Amino acid sequence: MSLTEITILIIAGIVVGFINTLSGGGSVISLSLLLICGLPADIANGTNRISIFFQTLSSVGSFTRQKMFTDLRPVWLAIPATIGAILGAVLAVDVNTRVIEIAMATAMVIMLFFLFYKPDKWLKQNPRLLSGPIRWWQLVIFFAVGFYGGFIQVGVGYFLLMALVLGVGYDLVKANAVKNLIVFFYAIFALLVFIVDGKVNYLYGVILSIGSMIGALVASYLAVKKGAGFIRAVILLSVVLTILQITGLINFSDLIRKIL
Repeated sequence: MSLTEITILIIAGIVVGFINTLSGGGSVISLSLLLICGLPADIANGTNRISIFFQTLSSVGSFTRQKMFTDLRPVWLAIPATIGAILGAVLAVDVNTRVIEIAMATAMVIMLFFLFYKPDKWLKQNPRLLSGPIRWWQLVIFFAVGFYGGFIQVGVGYFLLMALVLGVGYDLVKANAVKNLIVFFYAIFALLVFIVDGKVNYLYGVILSIGSMIGALVASYLAVKKGAGFIRAVILLSVVLTILQITGLINFSDLIRKIL
């Protein structure tokens, strides 16, 4: 591995960690880079989980120090998500890329609609949803999102934010912190599945993780200090970039290949 590759992996990790911590979709960049570096798709998928694990470990530690977790509700939501993620990781095989792109594009459109149509839904919590015990349908939603995250990971942050804000009632700042906690829980088990199957390149994964931890630390600090408006702006930007990637107007793989 050349010094140029190491530098690009770390820089990409910083960008991916920052984007994933505040919104989602950053794995589009990291997976593209790992594929360009010559890793097979299944190993790139597994290697990316190392970065996800350390990135969320970093952000959850930061959010914990900033006292963003005050009850056990996030843990109860993480349980079905983790079960779903384990099943998704076990079943992770060659994926029809176009189907995933359509699913992600649908999520982007839904998020853009709510971000622009009723931004207050993202900026304020919903006491009615937060009161009382967790509903059964909420567990089903998080199981489904966890399954998707364990299977492919790309864009799962968007689905989690929608579920936490619209389905659970958190405001955007709290939802962002809980999102990272849930991903951290299931990332441990998803990574273990890929390790057992021998689908991980540790060298690339650790180098990418160095950058992603830095990006996650910066993002988690800014998320609390700057508030929901800042997070919403980052989500808008990352959603637009993801849509451009899906529609082919921007191709991260080509951009990275030119740099290399």
